[in-house]
Amino acid sequence: MRGSTIARRLAAGVLIALGLILLLAPAIAPHSYSAQFREAPNAPPSRAFPLGTDALGRDRWSRTLYGGRISLLCAPAAALFSALLALAIGLLAGMCQGPIERLAAAAADLCLSLPWLFALLAARAVLPLDAPPAATIAITFGMLGLLGWAGPARMILAAARRNLGSDFALLARASGCRPWRIAAIHLVPNLLPLAFAQFLVTVPSFLLAEANLDLLGLGIPEPVPSWGGQLRELENLSCIPSHPWILAPALLLFTVVTCFHLLVSADEYRV
Repeated sequence: MRGSTIARRLAAGVLIALGLILLLAPAIAPHSYSAQFREAPNAPPSRAFPLGTDALGRDRWSRTLYGGRISLLCAPAAALFSALLALAIGLLAGMCQGPIERLAAAAADLCLSLPWLFALLAARAVLPLDAPPAATIAITFGMLGLLGWAGPARMILAAARRNLGSDFALLARASGCRPWRIAAIHLVPNLLPLAFAQFLVTVPSFLLAEANLDLLGLGIPEPVPSWGGQLRELENLSCIPSHPWILAPALLLFTVVTCFHLLVSADEYRV
């Protein structure tokens, strides 16, 4: 127990420190993410370019900072929307029961049975490739939020059923409490820790999904950077031994995903 607590605190500290660094990207980055130094393409790390430059002469360090800034702001926002949507659906279905509960469970099962990543790819592919970067970012993470509700909703629905059958819910119902009051006072406080745990689990999934879209050229368009877009340089495995600094975005993405998973504890978020 003590080891897991230390691991969670360490993970939270790493995420907070990394988030502050990325938020301060305009002050920390030595160059603009779109600035091209055509006299120094594929330059090795130096004082001017801490992680070298890419094939277009753009500073990798600056692009890594700005790319992580987008990912760590938008993925949690999409996960929060998904968790709140799952909480609303699970709570409503649990309170109404009957056909509405069966309909919500069937919709969640159907959504989970679909290859949602391929559905996301198909939905993203129909959008124009020359769409503004801000619109593309909003649409990409908005679709992730809409498609990620099913798994959390099933867990929240099961927890809502269990809580509705508990002694405190039966006592509240016998005392004449209305359903909305039981939901607001007795159910929501007990379901919020589970919703928060689902939020922590969903964030790394969205980060990896966005990286997959970028790898396929269907994510955030150039020249706006993203960690997934920078991972395209790893397609040429033969250049990694001579240019190991191109692994920086992959290592950062791995660190962030690992930290989010360490934050989830079955003991702390048990309902």
